[in-house]
Amino acid sequence: MEFNCPMCGKHYKANDDMAGKMVNCRTCGHAFPVPNATPVSAADPFDDAGFSSGNNSTADHDDQFSAGVVQISSAPVTMRGGQSSDGVYRTSDEIDYEIFGHETQYVEITLDPGEQTIAEAGALMYMTDGIKMATVFGDPSRQDTSLFGKVLSAGKRVLTGEALFMTTFTNESSSQAQVAFGAPYPGRCIPLHLDQLGGEIICQKDAFLCGARGITVDIAFQKKIGAGLFGGEGFIMQRLRGDGIGIIHAGGTMMYRELEAGETIRLDTGCLVAMGPTVNYDVEFVGGLKNAFFGGEGLFLATVRGPGPVWLQSLPFSRFAGRIAAAIPSGGNTRKGEGSLLGDFGEMFMGD
Repeated sequence: MEFNCPMCGKHYKANDDMAGKMVNCRTCGHAFPVPNATPVSAADPFDDAGFSSGNNSTADHDDQFSAGVVQISSAPVTMRGGQSSDGVYRTSDEIDYEIFGHETQYVEITLDPGEQTIAEAGALMYMTDGIKMATVFGDPSRQDTSLFGKVLSAGKRVLTGEALFMTTFTNESSSQAQVAFGAPYPGRCIPLHLDQLGGEIICQKDAFLCGARGITVDIAFQKKIGAGLFGGEGFIMQRLRGDGIGIIHAGGTMMYRELEAGETIRLDTGCLVAMGPTVNYDVEFVGGLKNAFFGGEGLFLATVRGPGPVWLQSLPFSRFAGRIAAAIPSGGNTRKGEGSLLGDFGEMFMGD
């Protein structure tokens, strides 16, 4: 039989004995029961090419989101995971997470009694009963150190573009509780299972959003002068260490690649989100005077060379902010008419 996901319209084929069973869509993560064996009039022509033709705009009842008809509880789940009850001993708390939404995501952390998650100041979206919030100076994983150690830890955080303080959220109830954190700008939340990634990942500055108690958010220095001066991230990056789950955020859509030994990717200097400690990071001249001055990519490209994992982003925040800044009028309330030779006079007829 053939059927479509009621949320995103993804087309599937399955045996008739799957009817009535709950499945998760591989595209959007939506959970739904497989319908009874009824033939689909026509296969999605885009499916064979690896694309989706889109979803019915009323499949999730978004036409009933008027007041008092349907309560909007949450966006669709796009990713879920965790470490709870897998039988492996860890020094970090074993949290569960669910990531919701697409363009601008939020992540919900489920904590068992006594568990704690750490987050950047200002990232909170909501928390349920039983969660206690506390603000700590420096790295929460090193609160048992001396005052000098806390000051040093806080100073390192300032160098990576973060605030002096972090927040902790502890479940002090006798049952599970949830706390959620919102993305600071459009993009994707990426869960990093550090125990499966060698215990260490190096990220761009201010990438860390939240994570399990026990992981360390530290500083990483670029050892090469060229990478520090022209690599887009500067000399200082974030280093996440531990055996728990850390969740980072970056702009646009993410690309993950496991580089083989010697395999190299050249990329825009702002598109690097994270990499493993074994990945070599450097910069090189873009080459050619026309490329350098008129190519729009600057004088340098970043290079990452394996072995190890890398994560890239399609929309660096600097690029996103630059486009917004370019659209801001330079004088008072004067607006620049987009694509119109008539400017303000044209906007009288064309509107915004």
